[in-house]
Amino acid sequence: MTTLSSPELGKALGVDCTKLHFLIMQMVRIMRDGETIKVSKRTGKALTLNDLLDEISVDACRFFFNARADSHLDFDIGLAVRQDSENPVYYVQYAHARICSLIALLASEGFEVPSHNETASELLNSVTEQELIKQISLLPDEVEAAARDYDPSKINKYVIELAARFHKFYNACRIKGEGEALLLARLKLADTTRVVIKNCLDILGVTAPEKM
Repeated sequence: MTTLSSPELGKALGVDCTKLHFLIMQMVRIMRDGETIKVSKRTGKALTLNDLLDEISVDACRFFFNARADSHLDFDIGLAVRQDSENPVYYVQYAHARICSLIALLASEGFEVPSHNETASELLNSVTEQELIKQISLLPDEVEAAARDYDPSKINKYVIELAARFHKFYNACRIKGEGEALLLARLKLADTTRVVIKNCLDILGVTAPEKM
């Protein structure tokens, strides 16, 4: 990866050129289900970004292109269109939608997300709850590191791990049907996870759907 600044372009865009940097990436290898799609600069056979967007969503495109910090990227179109846990952007978006559905369900039963002051956070003492809380707490450091190193892939890795820890928490820790204090504490933890996932996806320019 190479970084460069351009005083001329910075001036044209009306921004401080000392703060405008471009990351130069090498050729991207486009694949479909593990097979390389053949392109050639010599013969003029190429796949443009518009071509790619005919097959995959903007969300998948942005997430996958942000997924690697080095100069070589393997972009698997087959993976990008899958709607299962193997597709990382789908996996993260599904975690967000799952939380939104949970919040809506509990709201219909009279349970609203409590404020921090009203939450018995001391009840969140299981291993899976603590692992999820720890991952949430790492967000400021990850954002700072991503900006310092010109490496947005740190946000990808962070939010994929956050989604994984949420799914683990959701499967291990019952929320609906628990006593009110524990239910509300876990509901608050789920909602906090939702906010963090949405913030990460906003940074990457990816939508955070409420239903999937």
